[in-house]
Amino acid sequence: MYKRIKDLREDKDWTQEQVAKKLNMSQRGYSHIETGNNDVSSETLIKLSKLYKVSTDYILGVSDLSEPYITSKQEDK
Repeated sequence: MYKRIKDLREDKDWTQEQVAKKLNMSQRGYSHIETGNNDVSSETLIKLSKLYKVSTDYILGVSDLSEPYITSKQEDK
């Protein structure tokens, strides 16, 4: 899972600091997620999923299909 999170960031050519700001956390805290030193909270997992427009299953390594699930418009608000 941690490699996948790092790969998603690198695919966007974003720095850890840029992603950390988008997640409202410190760069150091985000770095610890990528290295596996910190667990990923469900809230952060969902934010990452929305940020990269991939499913949480993809981030977790449960699926190799990256497409996010279709959500209702109400959930997106």
